Amino acid sequence: MFPAEVQPVIDELLPLCRALGEGRYAVSVGGSYGKGTFDHRSDLDFRLFCERKVSDPEAKQTANQALRQAIDRWATQGFIIDGCWTRTVEEIETQLELWISGKGKAPDIVWTIWGYHIVTDVYNQAVIEDPYGILARWRERLSVYPAKMKETIIRKHAASLRYWRQDYHYANKVVRRDLVFLAGLTTKLVHDLLQLLFALNETYYPGDGKNLHFTDEFAIVPQQFRERVEEILYPGQDKEAITSQRTQLMALIDEVLALVRQEP
Repeated sequence: MFPAEVQPVIDELLPLCRALGEGRYAVSVGGSYGKGTFDHRSDLDFRLFCERKVSDPEAKQTANQALRQAIDRWATQGFIIDGCWTRTVEEIETQLELWISGKGKAPDIVWTIWGYHIVTDVYNQAVIEDPYGILARWRERLSVYPAKMKETIIRKHAASLRYWRQDYHYANKVVRRDLVFLAGLTTKLVHDLLQLLFALNETYYPGDGKNLHFTDEFAIVPQQFRERVEEILYPGQDKEAITSQRTQLMALIDEVLALVRQEP
């Protein structure tokens, strides 16, 4: 599951993460290791799911201090550990219920551009220890892509694309070469496209990192989608580049919305 050089880090951090909680628990690694997209630059994102967080102030301080010391020590050897993200089982189950019922919303988080998606994080975990089957139970619930969540995602992002597809402000910004506005809007619309395609293909959105290459394997996707998105995001310095960027993006939006309309 983990590269040989990473396993010693896992072995040492496991009991330190476990010490942050009480009752039933599960420990895993999320992020790129959970998705299997890690490389030599990837950090380790530990997760602890527990019944209760440690309540005794002294025990909490001792546990956090031991974890911090281990993180700092491994950093000197080139292993970046992004702490241990601790959440209660009840908290996660509440959020999963909202998403599965089509009522979930991705909250804004500093370290992720397009919000934090709880389903993404729960589904993509490299399990280290799960003696009570907590993560296994969640994964089982998510083994079938939730129909209501699919409907909500499609409705939200299709509405965004339809709005900007005909908005005259967008066209005016191209004429005026308002590059800051266009850079932001272009990435937003590309994100809308990605969310729609992941939902149409009933694949959990993997988060902001390394998500474009997943579309190469989709059954429902415009031809050469990845290559076209890359060209849209990096249009070059030509005088007509911004005009071409919008033209290409509008064509891609039309194709994806056509795929949405084909949904039964």
